[in-house]
Amino acid sequence: MTELKHINNEKNGAFEIYYEGQKAGEMTYKWAGKDKFIIDHTEVDKAFGGKGLAKELVFAGVQYTRENGKKIVPLCPYAKETFEKNKELQDVLF
Repeated sequence: MTELKHINNEKNGAFEIYYEGQKAGEMTYKWAGKDKFIIDHTEVDKAFGGKGLAKELVFAGVQYTRENGKKIVPLCPYAKETFEKNKELQDVLF
């Protein structure tokens, strides 16, 4: 069972993912103006690898941008690859 937490302030933010109550990873971003953010890092602890948690973090960012009329710049290599492989996410790209 996973739980997501979103931390957001005026300059940066993060999506944290918890697996069975333990923090398993996070995706961090920096705001680039008021309408877009840059995903700069996605990481999942090796102990939680292979569970699709990093992808879940990227998808959480996409859901947030869709709900709030924002856009994403995926600077992080993992996030960039996720957008390339999942065409249905590309509507939120800046």
